[in-house]
Amino acid sequence: MRFVFQPVNLRSADRFDRWVEQCLRQLLPLLEIEEARIRLAYNQEASPAFHASAHLVIPGPDIRAEAVDHTARTALERLLVDLQARALDRAARRERRHTRVRPPRGFGRLVLFRA
Repeated sequence: MRFVFQPVNLRSADRFDRWVEQCLRQLLPLLEIEEARIRLAYNQEASPAFHASAHLVIPGPDIRAEAVDHTARTALERLLVDLQARALDRAARRERRHTRVRPPRGFGRLVLFRA
């Protein structure tokens, strides 16, 4: 997994990098993540001031998520919770699709017998 953490209008903090990467690694059993791009932006004039966005490159449609909050940590937490929910939803859909029990062909049709 290639990990890119991009702070905008913020000092780069290794603790955020490590924490976010550790949380994303917990999603690896659910998703095959090729690349994860996380962006944390600070806009002093906006309220809430912190905007976090993620783009996970995976086989199939990519996963994107966004979150805003008044602190950087809670914006990232909301983003990661949203990513986890999307990953669980995708895994559940994949599981349903692969374990669907289909009736045998012709089952359920009304068959009339003539005497």
